Amino acid sequence: MVKVKPFAAIRPPKAIANDVASRPYDVLNSVEAKAEAGEKSLLHIIKPEIDFDPIIDEHTQQAYDKAAENFKLWQERGWLVQDKKEMYYVYAQTMEGRTQYGLVVGASVEDYLSGRIKKHELTRKDKEEDRMIHVRIQDANIEPVFFAYPDNSEINKIVSDVVNNKPAEYDFVAEDGFGHHFWVIEDDAVNRRITEIFATVPAFYVADGHHRTAAAALVGEEKRKNNPNHTGEEEYNFFLAVVFPESHLKIIDYNRVVKDLNGMSPAELLEKLGREFIVENKGTEIYKPASLHNFSMYIGGHWYSLTAKPGTYNDNDPIGVLDVTVLSNLVFNKLLDITDLRTSKRIDFVGGIRGLGELKKRVDSGEMAAAFALYPVSMKQLIDIADTGNIMPPKTTWFEPKLRSGLAIHKLS
Repeated sequence: MVKVKPFAAIRPPKAIANDVASRPYDVLNSVEAKAEAGEKSLLHIIKPEIDFDPIIDEHTQQAYDKAAENFKLWQERGWLVQDKKEMYYVYAQTMEGRTQYGLVVGASVEDYLSGRIKKHELTRKDKEEDRMIHVRIQDANIEPVFFAYPDNSEINKIVSDVVNNKPAEYDFVAEDGFGHHFWVIEDDAVNRRITEIFATVPAFYVADGHHRTAAAALVGEEKRKNNPNHTGEEEYNFFLAVVFPESHLKIIDYNRVVKDLNGMSPAELLEKLGREFIVENKGTEIYKPASLHNFSMYIGGHWYSLTAKPGTYNDNDPIGVLDVTVLSNLVFNKLLDITDLRTSKRIDFVGGIRGLGELKKRVDSGEMAAAFALYPVSMKQLIDIADTGNIMPPKTTWFEPKLRSGLAIHKLS
């Protein structure tokens, strides 16, 4: 069962919440971040390399020091202010008319180390270490991680009561068109009850932010080892998370483009695909995959439906059932000789948020030879994989909207 705690968030005053809040550090490169960052933007803290002209390497000590300097400055200027008491917060996001409601909590380092916070992706040590430096130097979790949990009717009711009975503390539409809404839960009895209910929830599932989760937990573990008077209740035993009931979340497609056809002509590729797929030419209009094991391919100005034939996949295997596995096995490995998606320079990945028109554009420009669109992974598939201790292939899930950074920050001491 998971452990959570309320905390006294460091957050922006109501009037400037939209000015301070930013997209996460890993969805913008440094040039894009510099262009997007207003005077008060959290990007100056999470991507401090943008404060230098020219932009410096984000992994230098100079950049890390600038991050700490800016975090201190934002608090001195009153752009970030710490709440007077420990509370939970409701954070909701609206995209295309659909709203998902999460709770901002302190998640347990021990739960991550013991496996009650379940992951479905591998992490890279270099990226973990970069995030750990940021947590250490700030003595804070600046950006939240994004978790799912099995639906709980009492938590849903508490959140509904908060949302319906008091005005939102923050309520704005960001430049990407997504709505962000934030409530403070000031009632101590309600906060105590939230802690009690989560003690009956069996697990959290990392949806987005595997590297940030690992970094936050590992810094917490370091602090525990370095404190001879450690009790387990210190603030560093917890880290910043926004947790959503699984039914609220929607995973969108994560698609692939390839630079070459491994020496084949488009006609030869289509002929070979016909051995293990039912291939249908859908013409020049964009074709979106209709169901599991149905793929869309764009090549030579035409869209094709590819439906994997029975016997080419294993629906009883949590990894084998995934369309990324089917496509990798039958197309990338077997026909295109792309065997390692993590390192191959012949393949690239395109989040479904960009639309299938982006796939067409990259092929029509001549940059890519073909594009493949996949049916999105379900939350059930993600949970099955995490529960069985399996790891998803790279670039399988894309969650949208992304959490805004800066609406709540968690101090470790």
